[in-house]
Parts: sequence; C-alpha cells; structure tokens
Amino acid sequence: MRIGGKSAVLVAAFAMLTPASGAFAAGSGGVTGSAFYVDGQLYRTVNTPTDISGTGAPASSFDTIYDFGGLQSNVATAAPGDLDYNGGRWQVHALLFADYEQAIEQFDTNGSNDLDSDEEVAAALASGAATDTGVVKSFVCPVIAEPGS
Repeated sequence: MRIGGKSAVLVAAFAMLTPASGAFAAGSGGVTGSAFYVDGQLYRTVNTPTDISGTGAPASSFDTIYDFGGLQSNVATAAPGDLDYNGGRWQVHALLFADYEQAIEQFDTNGSNDLDSDEEVAAALASGAATDTGVVKSFVCPVIAEPGS
C-alpha cells in the first residue's frame, strides 16, 4: 500500500507531533510529585518554564533549594506561611558530599534517614561534610504541601 499526496503530509505531521505530546504527558509541566522538604514536611511544586537567572535581583529576594544530586529529595529553606518566604522565587544550590551516609548518621536529628530541614543541611555544610557548589538555577514556581507528610 502506498501513501501519497495529502495523506503522506498528514502522516508526517502526526509523526512530528507525537513526541511533543508525549513530553507534555510525561510531566514537562503541571503539578509534580514530592519535590522537596521544608522543616521535615514534603512539598510538591508546579513546573513553570521560567528562568530568572541573570536578572540582577538580589540574593535576598530568593529562597534556597538545596539539590542533593539524586541522593534524596531536595531541601528548601522556606515555604508558604513562613515570614521569610519569597513567594516561590528560588535559587537552586548544588550539594556535594564526601560521604553522604556518614552525613546522615551525623546530622539527621529527627531520625528520618535523610536530611529534611535547612538546619540539618546547614550543620552538614558547617562541618564540611557537605559542600555548596553554588547556584545552578534560578526560577519561579509555586509550592503545595503534601497531604499527610
């Protein structure tokens, strides 16, 4: 069977659009699952296509999200309702660990088997068990508390 003319154009157009629609379905936008901790509570977020790097905004206008490089859920320094919350303006700081398991043993003060507060992260940073390698991304996104966490 041979496809020609307009049919071939339609088949080609559909083939080109299919990967894009798959990306949308795979979560390239919208509400995520658990994204990070704030003071031991898990939060979801809403992916937005924002990048506010290089805007010249002062660091004090952002809250920090510590990125653990896939070792565990990330940790943020503030959430809605906190007096110092900056409305979902984030700077992501990448963390490196000399020995992640040892850092958990030493700085997990609530027995959660991970670092789930900025106080625990700060203690790991102050001791040298973790290293903040700097800002890797600046963006805006709202956050939503996970029910029951």
